[in-house]
This record gives sequence, C-alpha cells and structure tokens, in this order.
Amino acid sequence: MCEIFCFNSNTPKQVNQCLKCFYEHSEDHPHGWGLANVQSDEVFIDKEPIKATCSQHLKNILSHPVVGKNVFAHIRLATMGEIISPNCHPFTEADDNNRSWMLIHNGTIFDCPKLDKYIDKESGDTDSERILLYIIDKINEFEKDKGSLSTIKERFTLLSGIVEELSKNNKLNLMIYDGDMTYIHSNMKDSLHYLRNDDGLLIASTPVSDDENWQHVEINKLFALIDGNVIFESNPHENEFIFTPEHEKAMNEFLKSVTRDEIND
Repeated sequence: MCEIFCFNSNTPKQVNQCLKCFYEHSEDHPHGWGLANVQSDEVFIDKEPIKATCSQHLKNILSHPVVGKNVFAHIRLATMGEIISPNCHPFTEADDNNRSWMLIHNGTIFDCPKLDKYIDKESGDTDSERILLYIIDKINEFEKDKGSLSTIKERFTLLSGIVEELSKNNKLNLMIYDGDMTYIHSNMKDSLHYLRNDDGLLIASTPVSDDENWQHVEINKLFALIDGNVIFESNPHENEFIFTPEHEKAMNEFLKSVTRDEIND
C-alpha cells in the first residue's frame, strides 16, 4: 500500500533527518512521493509520480532546511489508480466556506459504493481522493444546515462519524488537516506509530528514527492534534481491518498490471 508521515508541534522545527529516513522506504513504495509543509495559513505541496529516491526535485528540497510546525509526507505503492501526478498524495480541496483541507491515506477502499459518485469529479482516479471529496460534501452539508461555520469540536464529531462509516471492510490509515487541526486514524494493528519528544509529535507508518520510545497508535479511534497535543479523542469503533489472502490477491493483480504498463511504456 503506502506509507504516511506527520510532524505536529507548537513551534517550527527542522525535520530533514526524519524525512530522509522516511523517503528511503520508497524502495518498497516506488509509485510517487509527496510533501506538504504548512506555513501560517498556506500549505506548500510538492509531489511527483516517481520513486522518491530517484527524484532530483526532492533531493533539492531536502538539501535545504525543511522547517515547520505541521509537516506531512507520503510515499505511494499503488493499489488503485494510474502512476500519474494527480494520484500522488497529499490531496487538497476547499469547502464552500473556503477552508482548505488536505488528506493523505495509507490503505485501500475495498467496499464503499457511496464513494463511486466521485469518480467523475476527482482529478485523478484514486479511492483516496474520493474520501476527501466525500468529507468536503459532508462538511458543506453540515455548515449549510447550521447556517454558519462549524466549530473545531463539531468538525471532529462529524469526522469521527465519517471515519467509522468508511472504515468498515476498508483499511483507513488517514492524516487530515483542516487549517486548525490534524486528524489521525488507523484501523489496522501495528501499522501506525508515534513518538513524542521535546520537538513535538512524530507519527509514521514505520519509525523514522532509532529512538526506542516509538509506540503504536491506538487503532479504531480518531485523534485531533493541535500544537503537538491531542485535543480530542473519539470513542473506539469496531471496524478493525485485517489483511486477508483475498486482499493480497487483489493488490497483487493490480500491481502486476502496473508493472506491465511500466514495461510497455
């Protein structure tokens, strides 16, 4: 599938070493990379549909200090969608009140027909982008009915319900940013880790340092972070994802088709 990374802190810190370690995992996730750095109210995004370790653009970025309070990264192993830039994470979209949302996803939507209506609306052809478009629609519906902007608590409650709904029969490791909060969710054991230190909070699919204090993110809960602290935590749902031989077969068939396309190109 993919790997995801997030740094969340109350003060800007340099994260080059962690990012370099993270992107080295692209040998097993060669279908694209992405990097998002939140600066004030603006999100700076770079991404390419090539292996991270082969990207001169990424090497140039990492040759300078990458400093931020909210930094996100992604490396892609395609399980759905072509190997093209619009399918690289992060995905971004604005809601009707001009709030910018960003999403990165590690997993696959195996069973969720209600996302199919976004196939003709998305820029690429991934299930991950459809998740974001669905979230935006739900936010727009809520704020239209309310007649005003949502509070951070209202958005967290809404996202908690959406995540529980979408996680049934699907792997849904998510990192979402709404301009105020970073949301973290995992529903597969041992597939997301965190480390809290003096710099802030690091979260990654695989530990990106030799520190022995990395821990597993608790599954089946949504967490909301601000300035390196968990400010909201949902009740647990029951939709743990367990990877089966059927899932593996479906993924391998898709990866074979990707390899054939790369050879033909």
